[in-house]
Amino acid sequence: MGKLFGTDGVRDKANQGNMTAETALKLGCAVGLYFRDATAVEEVRPVIAIGRDPRLSGSMLESALAAGVCSAGVDVRLLGVVPTPAVAQITVQTGAVAGLVVSASHNPFYDNGIKVFKGSGFKLTDEEEEQIEELFFSDALSLPVEEEVGAVFFMQDAVELYAEFCRQTLPDGQPLAGLKLVLDCSNGATSACAEAVFSAVGASVAVIHNDPDGININENCGSQHTEDLCAKVLEMGADAGLAFDGDGDRLIAVDETGSELSGDQIMAICAKAYKEQGTLTNDRVVATVMSNMGFHAAMKSLGIKTETAGVGDRMVLELMQKTGAVLGGEDSGHMIFLDCHTTGDGIVSGLKLMQVLAASSVKLSALAEIMVPFPQVLINVDVKQKPPIEEVAALAEAVAQAEKELGDAGRVLIRYSGTQPMCRVMVEGPVEAQTQEIAERLARVVKECVG
Repeated sequence: MGKLFGTDGVRDKANQGNMTAETALKLGCAVGLYFRDATAVEEVRPVIAIGRDPRLSGSMLESALAAGVCSAGVDVRLLGVVPTPAVAQITVQTGAVAGLVVSASHNPFYDNGIKVFKGSGFKLTDEEEEQIEELFFSDALSLPVEEEVGAVFFMQDAVELYAEFCRQTLPDGQPLAGLKLVLDCSNGATSACAEAVFSAVGASVAVIHNDPDGININENCGSQHTEDLCAKVLEMGADAGLAFDGDGDRLIAVDETGSELSGDQIMAICAKAYKEQGTLTNDRVVATVMSNMGFHAAMKSLGIKTETAGVGDRMVLELMQKTGAVLGGEDSGHMIFLDCHTTGDGIVSGLKLMQVLAASSVKLSALAEIMVPFPQVLINVDVKQKPPIEEVAALAEAVAQAEKELGDAGRVLIRYSGTQPMCRVMVEGPVEAQTQEIAERLARVVKECVG
């Protein structure tokens, strides 16, 4: 049997490999069959919600995916262009048996992907993905006929429902009154709702990169490229800037000085606030192996235990549920507030961060001082193959040498991207120049060996 799911759903270049209309059709059918019997009401046909981001290939794949779900005897509720976390939330709110998202997150417009949420709003486990893959690759499926075939319905108020959900994660009234904010919507899925959400809770809002055309999603904007946001914050004298990625499940912030805050810094600020409020369950947070050593030091100084998960929001969520943590996330800006939502949500993360700022007597730059990041260099190297890192002798030798040079004052982490043909070389160390030199040296070895 082949392999379909990666670290976060199914990904590929649009109309190629695992992201063709044919694949979407078959996957929709497999997901529909898997969830068809999940409803306990026999007289009511199960429904699967489908949402997408605005990239060019989205409508093509959405149509194929919907057709596949209907062929399995399941109705489809099309949500249109909405953030990924909106699909998870509306799936739960409307009683759908599953939610599907057509999006490639922060990737360029020519990529696309399909993510699956269960009726509970959580992503699939590895075992559930394997069962869906078995259906996908099966040649002996029994499909319904006649009146048992599913139908497609359009949900006109999906954006409004999600926006109201986001507003309700903060106290009633206008808790962000007095804040001047700039939002960068990455020409993506938050373009239709972010301004309304933050304005409704009292903030004065300016928005950039909120005019998607299907091709400009994530292009030199959003959470991956904050240069325009930094400039706009300084130009307006804003209190903060908030940058989302293309599908709206990540957040990167900019303080009033135009300096970027990482996901680790945002999470450190929110963890401190939760602890002071007595809402940080078990006094612990969940980070990943990519989190900066400075984050661990900050949490230790606050008496907060840090649990470390593998890379990916699914890994973070699993460890959060296992340890009872309500806050977890990645340095990339993907944060989960489990007391509010089942998945990472850039808008909710932004609301939570701004709530702390609004209640504080200091600027965002001062709040960020809770964490002093260790010098960190991350270099992405394009690769043609992905052999196990430990089996590439020259690379293993180079890593060992780097770790010897850094000692206990730093670390090296080399891993393949789960969604792109890329190897990520990350080095942390006590001195920026040394950290940069080691990272560049390792990146060269990666390129020579697998590039």
